[in-house]
Amino acid sequence: MWKGRFSENTAQAVQKFTQSLDLDWALASYDIDGSIAHARMLGSVGLIPADEARQIEDGLSRIREEIASGALVPAQELEDVHMNIESRLIELLGPTGARLHTGRSRNDQVAVTMRLFLRDRLHRIGSGMDALLAVLLERAARHRDIIVPGFTHLQQAQPISMGHYWMAHFSAFSRDCDRLLFALESLRECPLGAGALAGSTLPLDREMTARELGFARPTRNSLDTVAQRDYMADYHSFAVTFATHCSRLAEDFVIYSSREFGWLLLPDAFCTGSSMMPQKKNPDVLELLRGKTGQILGHFLDLLVTLKGLPMTYDRDLQEDKRGLQASLRTVEDMLAVLVPLLSAVEVDGEKAAEGMNDGFLLATDVAEYLVARGVPFRQAHGMVGGLVKECIARKKGLFDLTRDEWKALLPEAGEDLFPLLSLRSAVERRNTYGGTAFDQVAKQIEEGKTFLESFRESVER
Repeated sequence: MWKGRFSENTAQAVQKFTQSLDLDWALASYDIDGSIAHARMLGSVGLIPADEARQIEDGLSRIREEIASGALVPAQELEDVHMNIESRLIELLGPTGARLHTGRSRNDQVAVTMRLFLRDRLHRIGSGMDALLAVLLERAARHRDIIVPGFTHLQQAQPISMGHYWMAHFSAFSRDCDRLLFALESLRECPLGAGALAGSTLPLDREMTARELGFARPTRNSLDTVAQRDYMADYHSFAVTFATHCSRLAEDFVIYSSREFGWLLLPDAFCTGSSMMPQKKNPDVLELLRGKTGQILGHFLDLLVTLKGLPMTYDRDLQEDKRGLQASLRTVEDMLAVLVPLLSAVEVDGEKAAEGMNDGFLLATDVAEYLVARGVPFRQAHGMVGGLVKECIARKKGLFDLTRDEWKALLPEAGEDLFPLLSLRSAVERRNTYGGTAFDQVAKQIEEGKTFLESFRESVER
């Protein structure tokens, strides 16, 4: 490739150290797509004869088949997938094959290959996110009327609709969908024609190669084209927040499915047992969702740390951008593959959840707001109900256990109109502000969620 400049062959240790075939051989089909588009453009503008452009396209199609069948295996001395394919093309076509690299550098070649690869994988992930949002909507509708405790500081706080809980995760993952669409948008420009860094003296038709490969337009600045990896960072930003949301959901499920809580029922198919303790049903899938989140964060940091000190434009450090990207993509796809069917099989035991709320303390805020509605300043009402709870604890009673006489003795401001409010269902139904946990509000959230999902489907398919 560069023998004209050097008087010595590359040392074998250097060949081994600099090769990237363990990572980029998987990119072969995308590299061939980019090369076919480039060859068509060269033929169209007359830089190579039209018949030779067709020969190159046919040769590249043959190489694609050879790679798919395993007939062509990579040669380490050729360093990367790009040179392996070009070398094989020259073997097949002779000097005609050597024309392919006209007006092209590996810098813009790598950039377009990576964008094609990432675009394809993000569409795949988009299908997984679609399925995830759909199952969350189904769960929210199915469990809308089940009341469970809501928590702050992992302590029972207020009763909520389980449908509201599912829609909370829908909201989080829908923002991830927005980030995924942003990452796809950053892949709409075609790098081919940027060359090594400054463009080309040859009359390349960059608009044509962009159209051939399904891009909206060529990139606008050749220096930035070969230097930037923002589109990878945009993907990693999506992946980190998505994985973090998975991790938080998984943590909830580990807790709620434990015997100490016990109202979330995990499917056996997504749990494992113990090698020693016969009674165990371990939430390993959920724990691994938590554990793999750290890996995804690490891949993002790897990229940013690599980029932060690089001078313009291309530097060989950028070869290392692929390892973390490919690992992160695999992990995100694997997480979606287990999360969607797991969620679709989870059940909620409403009676068990109610048992854990039978002291009534989750209604303390309702009592305080009842007093506010009767003209008591909130801070005063807060203190009065706090004292009521303290007295109940001293008497080893819950709010639901108090008789009417005890209520009137402990909270003289309480009228008869308080008592119909002292139920979990009333507490949920009365939280009817927009976005709240009232059953009607949850139904509205589900309808809005369906609208969002339809919009996302249309956007990700464009």
